[in-house]
Amino acid sequence: MPARSRLPLLALVLVLALPLVSMAKEPANPPGRLDRVKAAKAVRVCIWPDYYGITYRNPKTQQLSGIDIDMAGELGKDLGVAVQFVDSSFAKLIDDVTQDRCDVAMFAIGITPTRAEKLRFTRPHLASDIYAITTRTNRRIKDWNDIDKAGSVVAVAKGTLHEPVMKEKLKAAQLLILDTPFAREQEVQSGRADVFMTDYPYSQRFLANADWARLVSPIGAYHITPYAYAMKPGDDTWYARIERFMSDIKRDGRLLDAARRHKLDAIVAR
Repeated sequence: MPARSRLPLLALVLVLALPLVSMAKEPANPPGRLDRVKAAKAVRVCIWPDYYGITYRNPKTQQLSGIDIDMAGELGKDLGVAVQFVDSSFAKLIDDVTQDRCDVAMFAIGITPTRAEKLRFTRPHLASDIYAITTRTNRRIKDWNDIDKAGSVVAVAKGTLHEPVMKEKLKAAQLLILDTPFAREQEVQSGRADVFMTDYPYSQRFLANADWARLVSPIGAYHITPYAYAMKPGDDTWYARIERFMSDIKRDGRLLDAARRHKLDAIVAR
């Protein structure tokens, strides 16, 4: 066949091959998180194991307990998968969630502007004001109005919502930012700090186990924060499934039942 007559045939072959080349180059859509959770038969849940009443690991038995431990178990049942708990903290929260170390964070996470820029939250399931813990022998702090005075030392745990709130609120007292909740408690018990700031769940369980401690409640509402579950932004299907779970546990009473078991029904978000 002459070269001139072969050109139209060659062009036709190239045209027919183009769709095959294009199809081969198109990457397959990666499975969404819900599909991956079901394929793995496990949902990874970030928790803070030092959070009394929420996601607390007993140092003696290593058993986990708390309202969000119970709710994580219910999520696993609803999805038909096992639950794998991943230790996290408020300081590590954003990195752990956005770097895919867990599928959802479930430890009563306060919705703050800084966190909302990086994470996607469900509707709230709890809401708490800020409380202070001092010693029974502290003479400086008699009530809430004594906290923000010259000479007072207020301790907070780094990475918690209390850090930015107290930075903004305190005008006269000294703010002491410590790496762990245990450090802030030790500072107060030793007398180096006058109070440490916490929330309702932590304060209730802490007071039950520390005979030296005394609760100082705000006079009226001080700074009420809604708590929710957090996920990495971007997967609408996964978000919708967790949001549906939140709606279900509110509607069918599982959330309230768990709150009553852990004496947190006073702060359930209806």
